[in-house]
Amino acid sequence: MATPSTGILRRTAIFACISAVAAPSLALAQRPSAQAFLDAIYKPYLNRNFSGQNYDEPGHFFASDLARAMKADATAAARRREVPLLNGDPFVCAQDWEISRLAVSVSTAGTRTTGVVTFEMKGKPRRVTLDLVQTPAGWRIADVVCSSDPTSLRALYKLRP
Repeated sequence: MATPSTGILRRTAIFACISAVAAPSLALAQRPSAQAFLDAIYKPYLNRNFSGQNYDEPGHFFASDLARAMKADATAAARRREVPLLNGDPFVCAQDWEISRLAVSVSTAGTRTTGVVTFEMKGKPRRVTLDLVQTPAGWRIADVVCSSDPTSLRALYKLRP
């Protein structure tokens, strides 16, 4: 016959097992969606006084291999007192901007998730396509292609797709 303390121990053990299995799923469910990730990046650009996203720590936005390449290039360029390969804002593909008519959409086909951002830059239409990857830290950008320059960000750093 079970004593009251045995029942409590049994319930505690069951709860611990359920929590261990459910916790990773709950953590994933609480992460922002790909849409929310891109919205958070792009919405501030509608403010005329916004100076751009701070990508000095590119791992906050970009996939690890791309972030490492960006950081290494910026560090090497600073040592040489030169301009880095990325000479502008990768989110709007420009050094300065005035954005209006912003639209952000995300689509998934198979294992590929793509963000498409359209806007007008000083009255001219622009389109930015972003390949997204899900990482343990959340959504990150694996590549960026701008309508104004067909060279992708990965190609700029000579990284394989």
